[in-house]
Amino acid sequence: MARAEVYAIRPAAKIALCRCGAVIAGMLEIEGLSKGFSGTAAQALFSGLALTLAQGECVAIMGESGVGKSTLLNCIAGLEPIDGGRMVLDGTDLAALDEDAWALLRRRKLGFVFQAFHVLPHLTLLQNVALPMWLLDVAGDEAETRAHEMLRRVGLGARAGDWPKHLSGGEMQRVAIARALVHCPSLVLCDEPTGNLDPERAREVLDLLLERIREAGAMGILVTHSVAAAARTDRVLRLSRDGLVEERDRA
Repeated sequence: MARAEVYAIRPAAKIALCRCGAVIAGMLEIEGLSKGFSGTAAQALFSGLALTLAQGECVAIMGESGVGKSTLLNCIAGLEPIDGGRMVLDGTDLAALDEDAWALLRRRKLGFVFQAFHVLPHLTLLQNVALPMWLLDVAGDEAETRAHEMLRRVGLGARAGDWPKHLSGGEMQRVAIARALVHCPSLVLCDEPTGNLDPERAREVLDLLLERIREAGAMGILVTHSVAAAARTDRVLRLSRDGLVEERDRA
């Protein structure tokens, strides 16, 4: 039986230079995070949650259905309010941000990969991948160049002008990965990113996702029910109402 210990190690912060030229000072620190049903702390979904994540590190979060794994990602992304605790990303106190500041931080610092892909059907592959940079007012030529490069890196460089309806599920998830990383985010949040794929495609996509996150010097949080997917990350954490517990023995 796997031995579990409360995670308390705090890796040192690192500095990396992303391929797009952006400086990534990767560090996520979460302390005492609490979230209750409908904002009611007395009915806690989880409490006292702590996590430290360093640049270049990918962790998996597992747990039973309903324990709040997706809710935790939403809290980290500022899409749901928290009831207490502290979250700091690259030195920014996330709890102190207003709505506008949160929106800007999501555009600049976060990347998202979902189970349902969310590739926009009315945009070409190039346009889908360029979208995060358009939202940051990156010049058209630069946005297209970087989008082309990311599509090439996920094996779809020759299909930049294609429409999503011509893609398989695995290919659409490759586009989603390219879109999540094209603007050099500090943190990539992944919610069951291989849940809609067959086992072979799931392995390929997960290999690509983790490789690209690490190559970019970003941080990754992968919410999954898949033991095989979780085993590919640097650490496996299990979420319960008492917080996050690290599974030390993964043999």
